Amino acid sequence: MNGNKMSFTVLPNKTPFMSHLSALSEDSWFAALSPELRQALLLNATSVHLVAGEMLFRRGDAPSGFYALLKGNIKMSTLSEDGREGILTILEPSTWFGEISLIDGQPRTHDATAVGTVELLLVTPLCFSALMRDPVFATAIAHMLAYRIRLLYGIVEDAHLRSPRARVARRLLLLAGSNTMHTSASHNCVPVSQESLAMMLGMSRQTLSKELKFLSQQRVIALKYRAINIISATALSDYSDQH
Repeated sequence: MNGNKMSFTVLPNKTPFMSHLSALSEDSWFAALSPELRQALLLNATSVHLVAGEMLFRRGDAPSGFYALLKGNIKMSTLSEDGREGILTILEPSTWFGEISLIDGQPRTHDATAVGTVELLLVTPLCFSALMRDPVFATAIAHMLAYRIRLLYGIVEDAHLRSPRARVARRLLLLAGSNTMHTSASHNCVPVSQESLAMMLGMSRQTLSKELKFLSQQRVIALKYRAINIISATALSDYSDQH
């Protein structure tokens, strides 16, 4: 940290969280941090547990912290005035999130809900603010935000310029391995229901079902209960480039 001492207190009773260092290092953003910064995050974290359906925070809530997802999945979504749910993404283990509201001081923009049993680490706003005074950590957060903005632009482009089949393929690839910047290797199984995927894409269930059936018949994917297995990421990538 440029030779300067950390400006916040490391809590010695938090050392058990260091056991998560290896698992969290699967996230390329976290792995790129210096050992000192990685330890600063973990040693100042507290544990949070959620049961299925429990909300970590709601849209409009004040920022409560910077989170690392250790186990389970978190659904990021919002509700329209008529009660329809729009799902932005499903976060997977090793994901760090929650930084936006801590940076601008504005309320949370989405609901965050546990999908199954969830375990997280919480870095308080005070600790996050102290870390942000370190230029190396602040730059790392800027890189995280830049990556997410690129993903957002890509999603907007997909919605306007690509065919339904290409949109489905691209979103499956995104969910499989890079929905956060983060995972160093793709996963074969995407833990998302068809209903949730349709909501993410802003697509009717009928249209989505048609495209998933085609991809399944081509043995590119396999449809499971509340999940989709990717059989050939290469073939799926080929479909994702079609306009």
